[in-house]
Amino acid sequence: MRNARSLLAIDATTSLCSVAWTDGTRTVERVEDAGQRHSELVLAMVGAVLGEAGVPLSAVDEFAFGAGPGSFTGLRIACGVVQGLAFAANTPVRPVSSLLALAEATGTDAVLTAIDARMNEVYWAAYRRAGPDAPWRAVHAPDVSSADRVSVPEGLGWTAAGDAFVVHPALAARMTPAITIDGRARITAAAIARLAWRGEAPTVDAADAMPEYVRDKVALTTAERAAVA
Repeated sequence: MRNARSLLAIDATTSLCSVAWTDGTRTVERVEDAGQRHSELVLAMVGAVLGEAGVPLSAVDEFAFGAGPGSFTGLRIACGVVQGLAFAANTPVRPVSSLLALAEATGTDAVLTAIDARMNEVYWAAYRRAGPDAPWRAVHAPDVSSADRVSVPEGLGWTAAGDAFVVHPALAARMTPAITIDGRARITAAAIARLAWRGEAPTVDAADAMPEYVRDKVALTTAERAAVA
């Protein structure tokens, strides 16, 4: 008899493409540095993960995906694949904030997350929880702004995570030494699966699953690029 619940998560928020399956006790994950090949790799990765887990697609009870913010193309790929799989299996979907997944990946309890958004901006948020088994609370909801507007919320024990601290060195310099920067944490499907498993993202019908872009603009205009050159 299989466990009563089985969940598959997909993420393509960044250049990493990842797929994870969990039954709450065991987790199987594949992570590839896909560049821009997420659409070429993701379905094969789904098959590999389910094969290692020893479960068929029909045994998956829920699907989750990194809803963003992040790469517009990557978010659409993850959402579209999960929608297709969920339709086929007639199961619900949990869209999970990519910034929250980054906080989860640190293993700490107070996290300022920031990832590069290009166009001289960053996506950022801040989350805190009472302990590893407690739910996360958004202290600063997902936002997009210039790096100089990112600020550490009140309170002690904050950790920072995300590639924005590498892409924008002045941001990292402004944060330290008051805050620890975790350079290892990455947004992957395993963190998304843990959050979805704990119910930290609500379920929606597959048809209603949508990326969380945070901003609508994809690129600067020619005049805007000239202004910041």
